This record gives sequence, structure tokens and C-alpha cells, in this order.
Amino acid sequence: MSLALYYFLTITAIYILMSWGLYLPYRVAHLHFLTVANMLISGYLAGYMVQTLGVPFPVALVAGFAAGGIVGYIVSRFIGDAPTFTVVIVGFTFIYISRTAVENIKAVGATMGMFGLPMVAGSPVMHRWTILILLYALVVVVGFLIYRFEHSRLGRAASTVFVDKDLATSMGVDIKRLGRLVQTFSSLVAGGCGVIYGFIYRSFHLDFFTFHLVGIFMTVIFVGGYATMWGTVLAAPALYGLSLILPPAVASWRIVIYGAILIAVLVLKPEGFITRRLAYKLETTLSRRRKR
Repeated sequence: MSLALYYFLTITAIYILMSWGLYLPYRVAHLHFLTVANMLISGYLAGYMVQTLGVPFPVALVAGFAAGGIVGYIVSRFIGDAPTFTVVIVGFTFIYISRTAVENIKAVGATMGMFGLPMVAGSPVMHRWTILILLYALVVVVGFLIYRFEHSRLGRAASTVFVDKDLATSMGVDIKRLGRLVQTFSSLVAGGCGVIYGFIYRSFHLDFFTFHLVGIFMTVIFVGGYATMWGTVLAAPALYGLSLILPPAVASWRIVIYGAILIAVLVLKPEGFITRRLAYKLETTLSRRRKR
């Protein structure tokens, strides 16, 4: 497997998982940018555990998931039913705080970063295959859980909250509890992604976890379609692949290009390319064919 294909497949999987991490809280009208801070916190924690303390990668990965989930749960207790704007501000603030903290902690490399992380398997080839298998197993598991959520009472409750919180409350929906659930789950996934993201490159640096990730994940969600999880699956490889096929001089402007695409989609096709109606039609068609 070439390095180019390896990076395309792994980064695409990260984009899918992290975009789902934003998509799920958005089902209750929360833009939960805390997930990017969770990536940074869990990534550096795992890097320190493996490189400095000699902890095995699987243990560090579990610690990364746990750290993301714990941070997400603690914060969600205060913003589980907060307005969208409040959740956005809290997320941005945590990104800034976590970046500033890492910049001043020499044990994790401060502004220099952490380099030369050990391979998770015995050889470079096995390292890449292990990361790939791990990532796409995570995509399948997380995708299945979100799919089950979408087709459950909680999913229907989330749709009601998105449309009208007062209506949801009158129907007996515990908005704060539902908000805590989706925010904690998203943070847990982000924690694991942060660990794997660094081990893809075998290094951690603050440039990996900047505000540009927010723009990328937002573009993936709204271009693919914010009303269904399937839009992310199609938009993530398409948008990341676009930056690879463009000439280098143009690809360096990819964030600007993503921004222009996002604005165009929001103006011309607000629901994105994969709408809930389209997803429902496809699911119905596939189920009919299976019965035959």
C-alpha cells in the first residue's frame, strides 16, 4: 500500500468519525466543538503515556477514549440543555484553553510537539494496516450505534428537540439528559480519534488540532447533509480527495475552498446533497430488494 493511499484512507476515516461527532449533538441543535479539544487532550495524553511512560498503545488508546468521555460528560452536565450559541462558545473556549495548556507543558513537547512515537505494530507495513483496521472497525461500530440511535425513541426525541424544544418538553423529553448523552458519546469518540490521528503520523503537534478542523468537519456535515448520517460518509472522501487532486499551489488554499463550498451549499441547497427524504427512499428501496 502506498503512503498516499494510506493517508487518504486513514484521514477520510477520521473525517467521517469526527463529523459524526459533530452531527450527533447537532441532532439536538448543539454545535459541539468541544470534540476538537477532546482530540487534543486525549491525543497528547496517549502520546505521553506511550513515549514517556512506556505504556502499551492499546492501554493508551483506551485511556484516550476514557479521557474524552470524562471531559465531555463533566462539561455536558452544565451545557446539556444550553442554547446553541452557548455550546459553540464553550467548545471554542476549550480549544483555546487546551492549546494554551499544551504550549506551556514541556513534558509533552510544548510548542515543539512530540515526534518519533513508536509503531503500534512490529513493522511500518503492519503499523499502517493496524491503524487502518482499527479506524474502519471504529467507523463500523460508531456508524451502527448512530444508526440504532436514529431509529430509536431517542432519535425521534432528538428530531423533536431540533424542531421545537418547547414541544419536546411538552411531550416528556428530558432535553438535558438527551443532550448529555449525545455530547458525552461524541466526546468519547473524539478522544479515540485524537489518539489515532497522532499515531497515523507517529507524532503530535498543536498544528494538528487547530480551528481549521472545525471548518473541515462543518463542511463535511453540511455539504453531505446535516439531517442524516449518510451524507458524511460520501462528503468526507470527496472533500478530502479534492485537496489531493488539485495542483499544490491551489491545494494550499483548501480551507478557503472548503469555506466557499460550504457557503454555496448553505445558500443553494441548505439541506445538503443527502437529505433525510432521499436517505429514507434509498433505505426503503434496499429493504424491498432484500425481501425479494
